[in-house]
Amino acid sequence: MHNIESLTVNVLVVLGAGLIAGTICKRIGVSMLVGYLVVGALIGGGVLNLVNQQDHELEVLAQFGALLLLFAVGLEFSLEELMRLSRYSMIGGATQMFLVAVPLTGVCMAFGMSLNAAVLAGFAGALSSTVLVFKALAEWGLAASPHGRRAIAILLFQDVALVPLMLLVPLLTHQGEPPTITTYLLLALKSSIFLAALLACRSVVGRWIVPSLAGLRSVELVMLFTLCLLGGVCWSAFQLGLPSAVGALAAGIILSGNRLSRQVDSIVLPFRESFSVIFFVTIGTLLDPSMFFQEPLLLTAGLIGMLVLKSGAASIALKLVGLQWKTAFGMGLGLAQLGEFSFLLISEAAGLGLISRDDYNRMLFIALGTLILTPQLIRYGLRWTERSPDEDLHGMQHRRDSAVSRHAIVIGIGLIGRQLASRLEIMGSEVRLVDQSPINLHGFAQQGFHTTAGDARDPDILHRAGAENCGLCIVSVPSDDAALQIVTALRGINHDAEIIVRCRYQGNVHRIMKAGAAAVVSEEAEASKAMLQWCDRAVGPIE
Repeated sequence: MHNIESLTVNVLVVLGAGLIAGTICKRIGVSMLVGYLVVGALIGGGVLNLVNQQDHELEVLAQFGALLLLFAVGLEFSLEELMRLSRYSMIGGATQMFLVAVPLTGVCMAFGMSLNAAVLAGFAGALSSTVLVFKALAEWGLAASPHGRRAIAILLFQDVALVPLMLLVPLLTHQGEPPTITTYLLLALKSSIFLAALLACRSVVGRWIVPSLAGLRSVELVMLFTLCLLGGVCWSAFQLGLPSAVGALAAGIILSGNRLSRQVDSIVLPFRESFSVIFFVTIGTLLDPSMFFQEPLLLTAGLIGMLVLKSGAASIALKLVGLQWKTAFGMGLGLAQLGEFSFLLISEAAGLGLISRDDYNRMLFIALGTLILTPQLIRYGLRWTERSPDEDLHGMQHRRDSAVSRHAIVIGIGLIGRQLASRLEIMGSEVRLVDQSPINLHGFAQQGFHTTAGDARDPDILHRAGAENCGLCIVSVPSDDAALQIVTALRGINHDAEIIVRCRYQGNVHRIMKAGAAAVVSEEAEASKAMLQWCDRAVGPIE
């Protein structure tokens, strides 16, 4: 009972601290990941000592959070997208990781780290944050741009590289006799068996199991199947001598790319976010803030050096895949941070004794610094890319000048918005999409649409979507007040576009027309008309 009470108190402290830190970070526009790590350091043994980890129960929950994070990465992983971007991914991704990992390994060895520890630290430093970068590209409407697609290709390569890196950890931390060639061959054989089983399971799940589950229409059964699959694949990986983290990533890949993927992601989301908070706050509790005051010059130099190294390596990689130097450098600044899974590799190495506590603290401080500076670096870098000429996907042609482009914009990507966007594209229009949710836009961005995530009532969001030059704008949002404000904002920057608006209530049609809409379709009026027609069919016309 004492263990349960202790675990409950620790979880409440961690979640409460995470809630406070996340709220503050959201208010000031900083990544919540930074807040979780910082507040973890505050409640840890180095400062307030509010969390007791003597029995390591909290670490178990944190490891489960890491597994859910990897599962989510696998769920978003697209084999088709990887194949489509394979040229950029292989050249750009391999170049970026090599140019970061090799110098960083040398620097770590120069500061007294062992070869194994330095190699792992070097590869951990080469990873960037897929979540932060993709979110920024979606918000700026650049996910489908040439530089956006090349950056995503590099991030996809890093996601794939995470698998061999996780396999590398047990070899680097090998206890007793050093690994022999037989050890490596045996690991390769087990990995090959696991990969073949993964592809077979993905085919079986997509072809037979998913249609059956979809036909049953039961959220509970989908959730149970997801948990059984996640647990089963992790257990299978462990039985083969592979890290459970590889199993979690594989489970996500098995469920990716089918009709239930989004539903599974939405079901797992609350659990993933909650356990992710525990994971990152727990990592933060291992940080000793007093170390910065002991080595301020070393840590500051390490932070600057990391930013220079990563942005420079990414710039060279992006230049090799066809971008101009200015665009490559601007996008390279956006890849200068350390990613979520850098912490996963570093913490696992520290837990196995490969990295000392002091080295762990140094790397954590530097990683935190890169994440704190990431939003500013991305904004600054994307301004460079936005102002530079856009190359097409083959680096051969320039896009049409935006001043003469007459495109269509669809605001609000619900059921109606999706249907309208598809119809306009079939009719030959260049369609740009705006929605508050990056999740709604993700599929369209992968198909090559120009997407912008944000509130369309904000003129800056409309400018990013090119609303000042559009010929047609369709507003399909569920709130009449929001639609009115969007029309007003549109007319403020474009007096000539034809604006068609969907509204809910007939009483609001006049207000929206007065604001500048060319046509307003009332759901209330259309529903009334349709129901009257059905009544006439059922009862017969009035004599």
